[in-house]
This record gives sequence, C-alpha cells and structure tokens, in this order.
Amino acid sequence: MNILIIGSGGRESAFAYKLSKSPRLNQLFIAPGNAGTGQYGQNIDLKVTDFEGIAAFALGNAIDMVLVGPEEPLVKGIHDFFLGREDLKHIPVIGPQQEGAQLEGSKDFSKEFMFRHNVPTAAYQSFDKSNLEEGLVYLESQKLPIVLKADGLAAGKGVLICETLDDAKAELTAMIADAKFGDASSVVVIEEFLKGIELSVFVLTDGNSYKVLPSAKDYKRIGEGDTGLNTGGMGSISPVPFADEAFLAKVEERIIKPTVEGLKKDNIPYKGFIFIGLMNVDGEPFVIEYNVRMGDPETESVLPRIESDLVDLLEGVAQGNLDERSFTVSPKTAVTVMLVAGGYPGDYESGKEINNIENVEDSIVFHAGTKEVDGKVVTAGGRVLAVTTLQDNLFDALQQATADAGRVFFERKYFRRDIGFDLI
Repeated sequence: MNILIIGSGGRESAFAYKLSKSPRLNQLFIAPGNAGTGQYGQNIDLKVTDFEGIAAFALGNAIDMVLVGPEEPLVKGIHDFFLGREDLKHIPVIGPQQEGAQLEGSKDFSKEFMFRHNVPTAAYQSFDKSNLEEGLVYLESQKLPIVLKADGLAAGKGVLICETLDDAKAELTAMIADAKFGDASSVVVIEEFLKGIELSVFVLTDGNSYKVLPSAKDYKRIGEGDTGLNTGGMGSISPVPFADEAFLAKVEERIIKPTVEGLKKDNIPYKGFIFIGLMNVDGEPFVIEYNVRMGDPETESVLPRIESDLVDLLEGVAQGNLDERSFTVSPKTAVTVMLVAGGYPGDYESGKEINNIENVEDSIVFHAGTKEVDGKVVTAGGRVLAVTTLQDNLFDALQQATADAGRVFFERKYFRRDIGFDLI
C-alpha cells in the first residue's frame, strides 16, 4: 500500500517508524514530516490543512490510505472533504469525520455526549456571553478548586484550574467577555475538580468493533517532581503500573463500550483513534476529556509495544472488519523522555544543531521539532526529540531512556530525569 501520514511531530514519527516495518507497505509519505521522518518515507511539503494540496498529491501518487495525526485537520473536516469528492472517496481516511471530531473540537459537545450515554465524568455547566452573569453566580455554589475549559481548540492552553472564587470569576470573564482564548472560549465549560492520578487509554475503532491499545501516562509539567509550567508533554510510560487488569476492565465496561455504542446510537460514523484522558479517583475511572487522535508523547511509548502489523490494523478500520485482525501487545515496558529547547514552554530557541543521535543504540529517537538545513539536523520546535526505550521492566526502561536522552546534544537541551520514577 501507498500511505500518506498527515503531520510533523513525534507522534507522526512514531507512526512512520511503525508503518515502515510492515511488509504490506509499498511507499510511505509524510506531509510535512520533519528531519527524522525522512528515514522511514518521503517528506512532502504540504500544510496539514491544505486539503486541496493533499488531495492533488493523493491522486497523483496513487495513495491507498491517509492517516491523520493531529486534531486540527480532523476538526476542520478532512475526512468529509475526501468523502465529498467522487475522485477521492475511494481513499480511506483514518480519523473521524467532522461530527465525530467534535468529541475533541467542542468540550461542551463531549460533555453532553458523556452525560447522554452515562459515561462517568465530572459534573459541569456551560456558559457563553448570553448567560455570563449566571455563570458567575453558578461559581458561587461550587466547591474549590474549580476547572474552567475553553469549549474549542486552544492549542492545549484552554484549561484553567482556579483555587479561589475571585480568580475563577475573573478568569471566566476574561475567557468569555475578553476572548482570552479567542473564539475557542466563546463558550466555557465550568467543571467539578477531580482529585486523583491521570492516565490515558487509547482505542482503535472501525465504528463497530474496537481494539484497546496499551495504556500510557504522560508527564505535563516542565520541572522535575511535576513542578512548573504545563507543557505538551515531557515524557510518557506504558503500561501504567496502577492500571491493573481490574481497573482496565472497569474502563472498558463503563467507558469504552458506552463510548463506541454511543457513537452508533447517535449515528456518528467513527473510523480512527479515540484517546480517553482518565482520572483514577480511588480506583474508579472518570473521563477528563476525549481526543480524536493519538496523544504525543504517549504514541511514542504505545506504538513500539504493539507487535501486530499496523498497516493490517488500519486496513481493518478502513474495511470495517477490525475484529478479524490479529492484535498482540508486548509485555515489555516503554519509557519516552522528551528533549526540549531552551526556553520551552515559553519563547524557545530554534536553529540549534543536534549532534550524537547516532550514538543512541538501545533506544529509538523519534524526531518531533526538527528540520534539516544544509545537511545538518537543527531544532525547529519546543519539543525537539523523543527518546523511547523498550525493556523488560520499568526500572531498566527508566534508566535506559534517561541515559540515552543524555547522549544527544544541542545547545541548552533540557529533559526531565525523573520521568516514571514516581511509579517505582
């Protein structure tokens, strides 16, 4: 098969790595890709939302399948775009259509969906300009801390945890009346704060059957000991030690099955990944959010543990017979450590030459924010590289990934040396 991956980050590097191992693959293209994806396929200079350009490339290169990495093209309707054109609709797109993508594109939509289908989640109310005053009054009746979520996509920055009532009222006003997050916060979900430990469960579905992919836990804070500013993710581990068989059975019964069945009941076709962000509250799972694609850096820990042919699984999604495809997962532990640029997650530096990647022998180095300039690999993003290792146990994996993260060099490189050590 000729496959086109849409995206340019660590997640897409992991997809490219995994797909490149399939005997079913003929040619692999990544649009736009990065300095690392070129070792698995051919990078194509196209923006992820340039649907016309992607269509022309797909037709000109006999593409048999499109795998969409990031959420933006899905929320903007790339799948519907392909289905709506006679010359494109034969090319399957892995990723939901626009309506299904609202599970991530609108927090209000996803909360309504969860309540409608009895999926356990935090209590909430949504407010906009028309009832902002009611929202301010509603805050007075809620326990603190309280969570405010911008309804739309806000590049991972639209969630605020407010410790005081004054702060909550000020932030709600700033989000709705002053458009703090632009159009994304024209509607704001006020949500009960859940105290527990976070993890993610990933599902691949053809709309009827599904496969539960390995669980993962990511680390969002920039500083060791989970301190400092939130980031896009500083590392991840899979499997999650506290997500044992009994807990995951609860997740499947109470969350995964009602989610897949709920989509069917609502007549929402869904072919692709569902990322379920969970809170483990005293052994009980609650959904914090849905995403409609794989996470980053969790993908870099999850995919290396999948022993099955990913091309075969994705074909099962496209053809609606995923339940007939073989699916096996390695019992080994994967640990991913992110190397980030100086200044991240604030204003970060770019264009720094990266050296010594070739000295990493016992881990996979997935490129995230890199590009090639004059034959050299340089930094081109806040999160630069993801170093992933697969070992027999968590301790060995933590040690190997951390050691290998130290072998790569670029000016003002930073990484957390404590990823996963809280779970030992």
